[in-house]
Amino acid sequence: MTPEDIPNAVAVDEAMLTLDELALACAVEPRWIELRVEAGLLECAPGATTPLRFASAQLVRARRMAALERDFEANEELAALVADLIEEVQRLRVQLKALGGD
Repeated sequence: MTPEDIPNAVAVDEAMLTLDELALACAVEPRWIELRVEAGLLECAPGATTPLRFASAQLVRARRMAALERDFEANEELAALVADLIEEVQRLRVQLKALGGD
């Protein structure tokens, strides 16, 4: 599987990725993913143990974190915090739109 075969930026709830697919899509080593899972910064799919499986939403999060770490030399905790904040802003925008806001 090549990076082009994996959804780019839109999370598709049904799509599940293996550890290797996620690492390839993020242009990182599988160990990079494993370390962030162990630290609680990325989540495996519920019930996934071995082999690790990831929901497509984690693809977006992992790519974002990898870019923050690479581009801004952020440590993994800071990258995860920024990803959390971006995700929260997106959730709040959806709620605001549902309430009739712009």
